[in-house]
Amino acid sequence: MTAVAAPAPLSRYAAVGVLLCIGTLFASNHIAARLTFDDGTGLLTAILWRSGLSLATLLGLVLWQQQSLRLPRSVARWQLALGLLVAVQSLCLYSAVARIPVALALLIGNTFPILLVLLTWALGGRPPTRRASALMGMILIGLVFVLDLPAWVSTHADLGVEWVIGVVCAFVAACVFAVGLWITEHRLAGLPGSVRSMYTIAVVFCTIVAAGAAGVIPGGMNLPSSATGWGALLALGLLYTTAFSVLFVYVPRLDMVRNAPVMNIEPVASLLLGWAILDQIFNSWQLFGGTIVLGGIVVLAYSNKR
Repeated sequence: MTAVAAPAPLSRYAAVGVLLCIGTLFASNHIAARLTFDDGTGLLTAILWRSGLSLATLLGLVLWQQQSLRLPRSVARWQLALGLLVAVQSLCLYSAVARIPVALALLIGNTFPILLVLLTWALGGRPPTRRASALMGMILIGLVFVLDLPAWVSTHADLGVEWVIGVVCAFVAACVFAVGLWITEHRLAGLPGSVRSMYTIAVVFCTIVAAGAAGVIPGGMNLPSSATGWGALLALGLLYTTAFSVLFVYVPRLDMVRNAPVMNIEPVASLLLGWAILDQIFNSWQLFGGTIVLGGIVVLAYSNKR
């Protein structure tokens, strides 16, 4: 049998351009989520719509690629665990987006590379290098400014329960996503990416259906109350599914080992879109801290790839 040739990689500029577009689409998905949440849409409704549309698309891709749907028994429990973790991550990140500025939620959520490095070390992997440790420290310092903690301490202002819940949810999302990445790399690496992704989204979909039926989150299945909310909900699913599908189809040609840090455009895009659409404004110290966090994450990602 003649081996199928690997697809030719895109040029560096083309690959970076595609990844910038994908990151912007993911950011736009979160902006749409905030719009529909502000219109009364429940968290579970948004995730159910997004995961259902993504599941249908992934199933179509798996069938188109003629991949086997058989799941080896040895990895079934790890696949289930990954799906549950992604469901929790989705709930927590959308909960954060509904309560605090979108860019802030994504900056905190994107600290998962730090947590993944520490988790890998704790579970017997290589300890972080001095360079990585310095970068992680720099990122944490940047987060202090992003959260505007110096101003809060100096003025003794009341941050509010919703702000605290939003920050905690974003951090929990980063934690569970780091665990999910560790499982993917160390327990599910043998599964084809399309099959693994499809089963992951399937578990997310079923988990959200069960949570909605059980009434776990009060108002979680609420529908939008106006045409604006419905439009934002529709856009949420389409933007996420488009970004996910384009990334999945083009990933063999994007040289992700080299170009993956470009995906950190997402918090930057969300900052600009949040300002233009949601009137979410950061002060100069928060912007300074966001630059530190984003720069540290990019440098840390490049260091890890090398």
